[in-house]
Amino acid sequence: MYTYPLLSLATALIDWSRAQFALTACYHWLFVPLTLGLALIMAVMETQYYRTGDNFWKETARFWQKLFGINFAVGVATGIILEFEFGTNWSNYSWFVGDIFGAPLAIEGIVAFFMESTFIAVMFFGWNKVSRGFHLASTWLTGIGATLSAWWILVANSWMQHPVGMEFNPATVRNEMVDFCAVAFSPAAVTKFLHTVSSAWMTGAVFVVGVSCWFLLRGRNRRMATASIRVATVVGVIASLLVLYTGDKSGVEMAKNQPMKLAAAEGLQKGGTQAPFSIVPGVEVPGVLSFLATHDFNGYVPGIQDQLEGYTDAEGNVHLSAQEKMERGKKAVEAFGKFRETHLSDPGKAAEARQVLEEHGEYLGYGYLESKEELVPPVSLVYWAFRVMVGAGSALLLLLVVLWWMARRGKLEQYRLLLHAGLWSIVLVYLAEQAGWIVAEVGRQPWAIQDMLPLNAAVSDLPSENVCLTFFLFLILFTILLVAEVRIMCKAISSHREADENNSNPQNQEK
Repeated sequence: MYTYPLLSLATALIDWSRAQFALTACYHWLFVPLTLGLALIMAVMETQYYRTGDNFWKETARFWQKLFGINFAVGVATGIILEFEFGTNWSNYSWFVGDIFGAPLAIEGIVAFFMESTFIAVMFFGWNKVSRGFHLASTWLTGIGATLSAWWILVANSWMQHPVGMEFNPATVRNEMVDFCAVAFSPAAVTKFLHTVSSAWMTGAVFVVGVSCWFLLRGRNRRMATASIRVATVVGVIASLLVLYTGDKSGVEMAKNQPMKLAAAEGLQKGGTQAPFSIVPGVEVPGVLSFLATHDFNGYVPGIQDQLEGYTDAEGNVHLSAQEKMERGKKAVEAFGKFRETHLSDPGKAAEARQVLEEHGEYLGYGYLESKEELVPPVSLVYWAFRVMVGAGSALLLLLVVLWWMARRGKLEQYRLLLHAGLWSIVLVYLAEQAGWIVAEVGRQPWAIQDMLPLNAAVSDLPSENVCLTFFLFLILFTILLVAEVRIMCKAISSHREADENNSNPQNQEK
């Protein structure tokens, strides 16, 4: 039987490789949402300056641009390391799907990131050197470039969740792209992009609200803080509604393409029609999960045990048990090995092997699994991460609506408890963001590529000690970067004074 040599590696290698990639991704995702969110808000504020000519909006936009720049610089460093880890820790994965996965990442670097990096220079250094219109265009194009970067990265990630537009070539042991549009514009990619970017806009809005609430609690920069809250709460409420809408679409996509992830997110062992939605363990709402997954209260949703043992859905389609898929997968692996051994020396035997491979090819990845239990992700982690994501997002939407209403009525400063809630909402929105990625990535384990390539066949052949060492080195490095960013941001925020406050200060007048 043909097998990857790395299947005999200790589990420690896979665990450390996963931990290192997760560490890098989690740190990177602390910076990306804020970049996307601040890009939109500062562009809206500069648009106000362009429309009104009021210098107040210019200075407000410049303040948020300063924080954007600090965050952007640190985010780039972690993003570059993340991409390198595909080649260092997951070289088999990179070889297996490099023709497909590499295309959107290359476009992101050559087009989107280049565009973003070009116009960001004009945005920061072009004040009073280029026309107001050109500077405004540069600010918007910086944000658009950042959003396009997110598009291509999320296209690559969505393909891992739902691989389309490719064919497997056993001669080269590679998946080859046959339909670029299917990869770039699949429903899974579009939904994931809209959901992720709208959540990032929400993060930026909450960050602006939180910092502005801090100013109001300190009795400083009142005009800027109040105006920023009015802009950010509108952006945040709209973004939150988009998150809800795209979250619903994501649920339908998950039920169709990744039913095990959905079952884990609900802790659903045995499914069926009118499947209940679990609010917390022991508290369920009948039929709601079926509606969220199929838009039908009587829709069929398979549970974890159903998928392991095999089931027949509401349309009469028979889904094989995990054991049957593994058996067919082992036949595919064996045929794959025979084809590799004979495709140059014995075309006849190679053709026979290829026929068997094509017959069972969709289960090839299952052939590298050792037990069906590997197909079940960490249920408790995914279950609670999903509830943190939904609960925090719902609380933030309510808070943003209340803050918008109070700011509109001019009574915001009267409610200090509400201002404190606005300040601490920054922590809540980051919890929601991290929890969302835990659901997305941990929920699809053990697959590097859904139903196609398990982690034990994707990992590089490295000494686990090396990966362990670099894990702690990255942990130290990323923590230093995070602490440095937070300190620099806090200093920039605490030292900021509006122009009217500077002019009213006797020391500034003497200067």
